[in-house]
Amino acid sequence: MTNDASFADGAPQALALRAEDADDLAIISALTQDAILPVSEIIVDARARQLALLLNRFRWEDAEAAAREERPYERVRSVLLIHDALRVQSDGITRDSDTVLELLTISWQPGEDGTGRMVLDFAGDGALAVDCECVNVELRDVTRPYAAPSGLRPAHPD
Repeated sequence: MTNDASFADGAPQALALRAEDADDLAIISALTQDAILPVSEIIVDARARQLALLLNRFRWEDAEAAAREERPYERVRSVLLIHDALRVQSDGITRDSDTVLELLTISWQPGEDGTGRMVLDFAGDGALAVDCECVNVELRDVTRPYAAPSGLRPAHPD
């Protein structure tokens, strides 16, 4: 008798998404809401015209199932890559490596001929503004999910 299934078959699927317009970006924004990261995990590669963030992403896509099944909420390490970045500016973000940020939203402000500005807003009024040639963003989970250390689902005041 052969075993045609493995433990890994039941594992949650890692996200691998691409945004090429504002609607796609809204989905990535929703999935990265409440992601946390130290400032040291933000890398600007001007030569490659890329901004990379290594996030501890709350797994919103699993939150209802976790609550229903009375199991811990989960986080996963994810890479957020913003391609075709022409310039990156920060406002209200201390470059101290001990600073931890909480991502709230990612939005797109269109410009001329497909260009525009992507704005990453963080809790505490910090923001990154990325002037881009176009919307070209990837979100990829790079680890297996793990129990959220706080054990809590992020909540926002109404």
